[in-house]
Amino acid sequence: MAYDTRELLARLIQCEAGGEGEDGMRAVATVIMNRASTPYGEFSRISQGGDVRSIILQPGQFVCTRTSVGGSYNAQNIYNMVPTDIHFEIADWALGGGRFGPVGDSLFFYNPYSDNCAPYFPTNVGVIHNRIGDHCFYIPTVYYKST
Repeated sequence: MAYDTRELLARLIQCEAGGEGEDGMRAVATVIMNRASTPYGEFSRISQGGDVRSIILQPGQFVCTRTSVGGSYNAQNIYNMVPTDIHFEIADWALGGGRFGPVGDSLFFYNPYSDNCAPYFPTNVGVIHNRIGDHCFYIPTVYYKST
C-alpha cells in the first residue's frame, strides 16, 4: 500500500521511537527532516531537494522499512504500525518546519542497547552530539561531506 508522506513519516516515527516519549519521537523526526534538507553528501543526493519519502525509503537506512531482517520476518515494520494522533501531530510538526533543538544538525541515530554511545557513528561519518532516551544522535563529520 502506498502511503502519503505524512502517514509514512508518522509510521516511521511510531516504529523507530514510539516507546521513547514525545522528545524521542521529535528527535527522530528531526533527523529525518535534517537529512531531507542537508545541502551536501549522500542525503542531499537522495532527497533531490527535500523529498522526505526518498529519505525514509532509502534502502538500508531504517530497519522499520524492512519486512525481513537476516532472513527472518520483521514484525516491527512501518506496514504493521497503526499511528495514533501523537504520531501524526509530530509528523505535522516536523513537516511544518518544527525541529527538536537538542538534536541540532544530527543526521544519524541508533539505539546501542547499552548505556554508552560510541564516540563516532560507524564509518566515522558522524560524531556523538547527544543522547535522548535510548537513542544516540550524531552530527556529520567532514567525512560525511564526501559521501
